[in-house]
Amino acid sequence: MEPVERRGDGDQGQPPRPRRAHRHLRLRRLAVRDRLPALLPRQGGRRVGRPALRAGPRLPGIYARAFLDGRLTEAHLDRFRQETGGDGLPSYPHPRRLPWLWEFPTVSMGLGPLSAIYQARFNRYLRDRGIKDTSASRVWAFLGDGEMDEPESTAALALAGRERLDNLTFVINCNLQRLDGPVRANFKIVQELEAQFRAAGWHVIKALWGTAWDDLLAADVSGALVRRLREVPDGQFQTYATREPAYIREHFFGADPALAELARGLSDAKIAECFHTSRAGHEPRKVYAAYLAAVEHTGAPTVILAQTVKGYTLGPGFESRNANHQMKKLSGKEFRAMRDLLELPIPDSALEGDLVPYAHPGPDSPEVRYLQERRAALGGPAPARRVHPVALPEPPAKPFEALFKGSGSQEVATTMAFVRLVKDLMRDKETGKRWVPIVPDEARTFGMESLFPSAGIYSPLGQTYESVDRDMLLYYKEATDGQILNEGITEAGSMADFTAAATSYATHGEPMIPFYIFYSMFGWQRTGDQMWALADQLGRGFLIGATAGRTTMTGEGLQHADGHSHLIASTNPAALAYDPAFAYEVAVIVRDGLRRMYGPQPEDVFYYLTVYNEPKVQPAMPDEPGIEEGIVKGLYRFRPAAPAADDAPRMQLLASGTAIHWALAAQELLAADWGVAADVWSAPSWSELRRDALECDAARLDGEDRVPYVTRVLDGAPGPVLAVSDWMRAVPDQIAQWVPQDWHSLGTDGFGLSGTREDVRRHFRVDPHSIVVAALAALARRGEVKPETVKEARARYGL
Repeated sequence: MEPVERRGDGDQGQPPRPRRAHRHLRLRRLAVRDRLPALLPRQGGRRVGRPALRAGPRLPGIYARAFLDGRLTEAHLDRFRQETGGDGLPSYPHPRRLPWLWEFPTVSMGLGPLSAIYQARFNRYLRDRGIKDTSASRVWAFLGDGEMDEPESTAALALAGRERLDNLTFVINCNLQRLDGPVRANFKIVQELEAQFRAAGWHVIKALWGTAWDDLLAADVSGALVRRLREVPDGQFQTYATREPAYIREHFFGADPALAELARGLSDAKIAECFHTSRAGHEPRKVYAAYLAAVEHTGAPTVILAQTVKGYTLGPGFESRNANHQMKKLSGKEFRAMRDLLELPIPDSALEGDLVPYAHPGPDSPEVRYLQERRAALGGPAPARRVHPVALPEPPAKPFEALFKGSGSQEVATTMAFVRLVKDLMRDKETGKRWVPIVPDEARTFGMESLFPSAGIYSPLGQTYESVDRDMLLYYKEATDGQILNEGITEAGSMADFTAAATSYATHGEPMIPFYIFYSMFGWQRTGDQMWALADQLGRGFLIGATAGRTTMTGEGLQHADGHSHLIASTNPAALAYDPAFAYEVAVIVRDGLRRMYGPQPEDVFYYLTVYNEPKVQPAMPDEPGIEEGIVKGLYRFRPAAPAADDAPRMQLLASGTAIHWALAAQELLAADWGVAADVWSAPSWSELRRDALECDAARLDGEDRVPYVTRVLDGAPGPVLAVSDWMRAVPDQIAQWVPQDWHSLGTDGFGLSGTREDVRRHFRVDPHSIVVAALAALARRGEVKPETVKEARARYGL
């Protein structure tokens, strides 16, 4: 099984675990509880750690199970939320810190349900394409009823129903509460979720009432009890869970004569048990029955709506209380009451202070031996992340060499250069089948329609219709073994697809090479949280921000004008962000990415490339040493200045992406009109230059003598430095402090606007003429040109 568990702050969707109504199995009694505050233990009569750091957190249930299994020790638990010293436990488990334990982190609420659906769908994709038999795999998502308010939680329900993903089960813990109060105070969340899932084509199982209710429901021959349960809103039922039996008799049973008659035969203890604690989600038999029904159902995904009591077993001060998320610790009296309820073998003497011990029956106890025997029979501990590295063979050189040669006289956009490269790589017999093209209904925009007939678009039903363009060369072709995931208008769904493919090397032992191409404006800005989850899950692949930059997609106005995605990408430690200027740079970066992510020593990183829809003649890669290193590291000199007089003012122009063409034009204007010799540098990655510089700074603090790459390559370059890009100035400004020369930058700060590219670039002062004026101003500050020269240039160019 492949559990995809939801972990996050708030109503976390803790999965209801099998429990009986009153007396738990001994195994459950002795486990450390997921809602037991993680207070400091005593060890050998002394206190361990600092109580100020330990009083608040609540230990996740998965750590409790791992502790019971012997996979975690008390020393691990002592370092819960204390990771800086090493060997600590994060608040919520994830593979970047616990690579041996956890597989599916989801970062924020709502991403778990979405990720689970697309993971189940990707499992089918692998099966249908003949890469791996996943027919026996199942994805479980454990969620909270409050979490289902997140739009991502329900965004893909129709996909799961439409494609009949019966390898998927949602378990929604319906405790009727979120952080501040009821999920649906004036309504009923269970009924709402049932309607929503049934409408989307899901099989719905409701596990609502505990055993104590069975006799009441059996005695309800008139249906009055069921009607009353149906009409009482969740906010009122939460109140019943905290009030005395007399109140319940009056306000619940007193609403109907038939119910009043039924209540006369019930003791106060029976009423309290039913309304306070008896829920199906706490009882092993009812949970087991629901799980069994889920795994036996075929033809549709299943959702289990399991009702529970929030704060169950923590006592009346916690159970069903609105403020229980803010209640950080139990009193000694409350600990004793919980111990008695759970029948934990802890003496009163161990509960005298503020600290409580961990409860464990011992590694040789029958309970633990039973657990370990069952886990061994089922194939090992769960959850667990098991990675067996499989290096992919080095791709053939020919596709890369085609881009190294340039485009001759033909104008080619870097978007098209990337698509051509991948199309050629997908033809490789060894690794071609492992490419996973992902696109949110914009394949034709990005020139990918040539992949339709050859690779096919994945559909579990194949193509049940005759395509309207069947007679055309590049017709729309769907197939059960199709390679392209064309997801429709859903960036979030496409990103979930990407994550499933990017982690397939760990989940399935099958390394896949996903590339997800999208309007760059709708990538990091829209789904950046999923990209953080991707990093958390150690995903690998290529994110492609197409129609990049603030001035290349000008017809759409500010809505499509991305001038900031590189700044957002720079905040993700696992993202290697590049803004290539030429087709050969794209080739070098992709080849380096394949080596780093899929080679003999794979790294847990992913790549972000921005490509442009502006056709340009693509030059051949310069035949000079160090060019490929410069591309990968982020900076190299592309075109030195033409020979000039010894006393000519000198200038260094740095540019990335499409801005390289403005810098090259400015280089010529500076030489022809003002006698300034300017070198032009290509900067494929501002953020990689910064990352290297930060690492060098850290190394110097440790006594190492390391100089940042950007400092070394610019050392001795004459004149000031002027950086320009199609991004806001903060993007190139990332490296300013490590540049030895005077630093200046130009960028596209502000909102985008409609117009011709030339007009919009003039508006942002990044066009060639504006670069010339900025360069002259930088030289004037140094006294290398007269101040009047700047005014003259502005007048000449109409600025």
